[in-house]
This record gives sequence, structure tokens and C-alpha cells, in this order.
Amino acid sequence: MADNVAGDHEHEPSFVESVKEKISETFHNEDSSSSDSDDGKKSASVSDVKDKIYRLFGRERPVHKLLGGGKPADIFLWKDKKVSAGVLGFVTLIWVLFELVEYHLLSLVCHTLILVLAVLFLWSNAASFINKSPPKFPEVALPEDIVLGVASALRVEVNNALEILRNIASGKDLKKFLAVVAGLWVLSIVGSCCNFLTLFYISIVLLHTVPYLYDRYEDKVDAFAEKAEAEIKKQYAVFSVKVLSKIPVGALKAKFA
Repeated sequence: MADNVAGDHEHEPSFVESVKEKISETFHNEDSSSSDSDDGKKSASVSDVKDKIYRLFGRERPVHKLLGGGKPADIFLWKDKKVSAGVLGFVTLIWVLFELVEYHLLSLVCHTLILVLAVLFLWSNAASFINKSPPKFPEVALPEDIVLGVASALRVEVNNALEILRNIASGKDLKKFLAVVAGLWVLSIVGSCCNFLTLFYISIVLLHTVPYLYDRYEDKVDAFAEKAEAEIKKQYAVFSVKVLSKIPVGALKAKFA
């Protein structure tokens, strides 16, 4: 009898401990599930906030990807400062020679070839005078794959530009049409103030400065651009109500149809 009572007392703590363990496991599972749900909500809210962040021109990719990636993007974003400075310095030298010094392209090519041929000719003769074999000059040839690659890329870009112009001229999007006309008008004014070489040089300088500065201060620029875009949309809405809505587009379409 005493043994049975002792056995019952021994089983009671084990039963109580098992109940406690089950209760603690239940609360632990609830806490972990609630923490997981909280983490999921936090991650979802963070992703929603990231999606709601305004980006200039509605871009979704980094600036490096928008510039095509690879070596050209590294040059424009000054990832390799020596190469970027070399390219910008070379373009600046060409612009100075043709614009400030008023050097001509044909004269530059001829003088460069004369200098190269004279150096190579003297080098070959000097090597024969000192009883040494003349240097072997490497064969210079333009690779076919590079030429075909450049031509193919240029063809694709030209075709895309023609397709965009065709869609704009179809009359489906008045807003895009007005934006393109305004851009071409501004470009024509700039072209009347400077020649093609100066415009090309300005474009190269802008490509070496604007993407780099935007990549560095993109948050501030995007915030300012968001306010500017809201103001432009507001002014366009006013212009559409006061001017564009009064143009009898339907009557003109019916007349020409």
C-alpha cells in the first residue's frame, strides 16, 4: 500500500511537468508564429515602401544598368578614374585643336600619318646602321567582328528611333507628341548657337558629369524631381482644360474622314 502511494507521488510530478512542458511549447509556438508573421509584415511593409519610392523618369534599374553596363558605364560613372580622365582629356584635346586652334580634320590626319611614318622609317634605318635587324612591325587590320558588331548595334538603335518617331506621328499620344516637338525645338536652338563638334563635346562632358552626380545624390534629385513633376502635371491639366479641350479634334477627324 505504501509502495502504491509512493508510486502515485512519483507519477504526479512527471504528469505535472509534462503538462507544463506542453503549455510552454504552445506559447513558444505562438510566439514564434507571431514573430514570423511580424517579420513578414515588416518585410512586406519595407518592400511596399521601396516600391513607393519615386525614381526619376520611373526608372527601376540602377544608373549603371541604364547606361548599358560594362566598360562604358564604368567610364561614365568614374569607376576607373584613370580611364575616365583619359577619355575626357582626349575629347577635350580634339575639341581644342578643332575649335580653338581651328585645326582641320584632313590636316590633322595627314600630319599624324607623316609623323608616324617618319618615326618608323628612321627607326628601321637606324637599326640597320648599328648592325641590328630592323624591328618587325605588327600588321594592323580592323577586325571584321568588331565592324559587324558596331554596324548591327547602330542598325538596332536607328530602327528603334524610327519606330518611336512613327508611333509619335500616328497621333495616338498628344502629350508625347508635344514633348518631342518641344525637345527638337530646343535642340534646334542649341544647334544654331554652336556647331556639331561643340555639341558633341558638350554631350560627352555631360555624360561624364550628370550620371555621376545623379548616382551620388539620387535621393535628393528624385525628391526634387517628384515635386517638379507634380507641378508640371498640374500646369498641363490647366493647359488641357483651357486650350486643348477647346480644339475641335472630332470635327476635324470627321471632315478629313
